[in-house]
Amino acid sequence: MTTQIYAALDYTLLVIEEQGGNWDINQHFDSNERPYAVAVDPYAPERAYLGTFNDGLWRTVDGGDSWSRISSEFSSSRVMAVAVAAEDHSQDYGTVYAGTEPSMVYRSDDGGDTWRECSGLTDLDSATEWSFPGRPDTHHVRWIEPDPNDPERLYVSIEAGAVVTTPDRGETWVDGVPDGPFDAHTLTTHPDAPGRVYAAAGDGQVEDGHTYGESTDGGESWLYSADGIEHTYGWAVAVDPGNPDSRVLTSSLGAGRAHDVEDEAIRTHDEPNDPYSVAYRRQGEEPWQRCTEGFPDPTGLFVPVLATVSDEPRTFYALTNHGLYRSTDSGESWNELGLSWKDEYRDQQPRNVAATSVQDA
Repeated sequence: MTTQIYAALDYTLLVIEEQGGNWDINQHFDSNERPYAVAVDPYAPERAYLGTFNDGLWRTVDGGDSWSRISSEFSSSRVMAVAVAAEDHSQDYGTVYAGTEPSMVYRSDDGGDTWRECSGLTDLDSATEWSFPGRPDTHHVRWIEPDPNDPERLYVSIEAGAVVTTPDRGETWVDGVPDGPFDAHTLTTHPDAPGRVYAAAGDGQVEDGHTYGESTDGGESWLYSADGIEHTYGWAVAVDPGNPDSRVLTSSLGAGRAHDVEDEAIRTHDEPNDPYSVAYRRQGEEPWQRCTEGFPDPTGLFVPVLATVSDEPRTFYALTNHGLYRSTDSGESWNELGLSWKDEYRDQQPRNVAATSVQDA
């Protein structure tokens, strides 16, 4: 098996593949589309989907060698979230979901050829309060996370809004609970932990200890644990494929230190552009610990995004503007992969990263 990684930066998508211990890197798209979200089909790893900020949804069916824009009936060209659920059906691919700005969720049951809106999302009571700070007249779907033990169930984050759920593929919607995150930037789940949802959130900026939250009952209630976290703007979280109690989190001191504040895609503050971001790891119920060994210096670092591969226990991938890093010891130490990292990448915000295993050619 070969590890393949889709790395979305501000203005480009990198398709990275391990070949005989070396890493090949191929660049796709230019500055116009603005890659934003990427997901790989768990049934068919040669199929992946890319949401863009300016140009809708794209698809590859050949492992990232070529991409085609999906002609859809989305009401917006801003596709901010994409996910593929491993549902049991006769096709050789999963059910695809896409989330947009303004907040709508769409579903495709035929690999992206046709789509239908999962209506009712904005009829939820909390929707009247949804408002993204950078564009306060609107809001968007930040994350879609299928439940690995019940793939008809989705957890959906509205950035600066709520974490809502659907038990039936978007046919009906359940509003967020009062103690749930309102600004979850990343949600994840684990097949060995039914009902468990992990959230990295910006809530810690306004409520002490709410940088990281977990639900053990499918989002009906939440507990928060930020002991050891000094950078309270949580952004990404990933869980060890081999251990649901081993997590890695990335965070920053605030939105203005996490992102390119001059970028309209995420602009939230009129602050100097002075990135400073870190990563933490947590084992079981122990306090969070800073990832320092081998991880890039926080100065000048946009907040990284994270990925794992289901058959690589203890392994995490971190996409940063300084390069792609990997840990094989549950986040304790990190190594930069030997990529030819262009200077232009160092000025680009990491948007999303997805990793998978593919059969050797």
